[in-house]
Amino acid sequence: MSEQPVVEEPSRFRTFARTWARRVPGLYALIRLVLVTVRQCMRYRVTGLASEAGFFALLSFPPLVYGLLGVMGYVGQALGGRTVDEITGSIEASMASVLSGEALQNVLMPTLQDALDGGRPDVVSIGFLISLWSGSRMVNVIIDTVSIMYGQGGERGIVRTRMLSVALYFCALLVMGVVLPLIVLGPDLLGRLLPPGFLFLLSLYWPVVGGLTIVAFATLYYIATPIRTPWVRDLPGAAFTLVAWVVISVFLRNWLSASVGGISIYGPLAATIIVLIWLYFLAISVLIGAALNSAVARLWPVASAPKGVRARTKGLIEEQVAKVRSRVLETSDRPYDQEDLDSLGASHVRPEGERTPARLTAADGAHDEAAGTETQDDAERRSA
Repeated sequence: MSEQPVVEEPSRFRTFARTWARRVPGLYALIRLVLVTVRQCMRYRVTGLASEAGFFALLSFPPLVYGLLGVMGYVGQALGGRTVDEITGSIEASMASVLSGEALQNVLMPTLQDALDGGRPDVVSIGFLISLWSGSRMVNVIIDTVSIMYGQGGERGIVRTRMLSVALYFCALLVMGVVLPLIVLGPDLLGRLLPPGFLFLLSLYWPVVGGLTIVAFATLYYIATPIRTPWVRDLPGAAFTLVAWVVISVFLRNWLSASVGGISIYGPLAATIIVLIWLYFLAISVLIGAALNSAVARLWPVASAPKGVRARTKGLIEEQVAKVRSRVLETSDRPYDQEDLDSLGASHVRPEGERTPARLTAADGAHDEAAGTETQDDAERRSA
């Protein structure tokens, strides 16, 4: 006699909590979403992946700044000298709490001023291509870790991932070279450029920046995953990432303002450690957003359908071949051999000499006519 499997009954607390949560509209679904997201983060070691992404981001930071300065040099010519001075002043005020005064005045600001004063053809050259390949490691790690959080690690080849990371890094440099000066200046630049009748648009500055950031994160999630869901399904994780970035940046800024001061025990490494901590928290927010999107896909899956051009073309060709094959087999008056059926793409073979339906009907009619003639001759012999 086979043993019956033991079914574990849910505890009273779990039953009570589930019943209570279902009384509030949307609360039970939210709790399930949070639990699945946490389980996804624990399964794929979100803290370890964030450490890896933050470390490679720190290693790729110098090539990123090198390439970004090469692009921003041409943007500085278009913005004008006054705007360039405001940009450098804002950057100097922001970095004063992170870098020492000597490093800020002797290293960072002269390099930044030299890059923004004019174009840098020496940067946008072989050295820029080397920095492009080296700096794309950060994007490569982000794509790899996001794919792992979606449960799709190893689905895309190494070469395709590397080429995709280089393309995304190049696009990010072009976008950041134009957008970063506007973000650093804030609405003040738009206030000088807009006519007096359009100053009300300044109230839409930060909502537009936030919306574009969410669109950028959703696009990153969409491109990074080999098996993609509709782009709209990546918006929850993108919104979470934006909120987490803002909260983390404000917290770190306040913490650094309160703690950094006087003599530091880390010495020259203090700035590097601060940047590494910041990159780690940014990476973990991106990966938690990816886990959130994966949880949404698991709890509320979408119906899969072939959407590619190749899939639609293949299905149309197979349908037309099946129609032609059935039409020819029904109307032909001769048997088909293996070569004929292979040319039609048939999945089965009619044996040599087997009659087709049309030939079978004609043969049966001739047989019936001969049988009728023989019956009449037999009747005449009997009467004689």
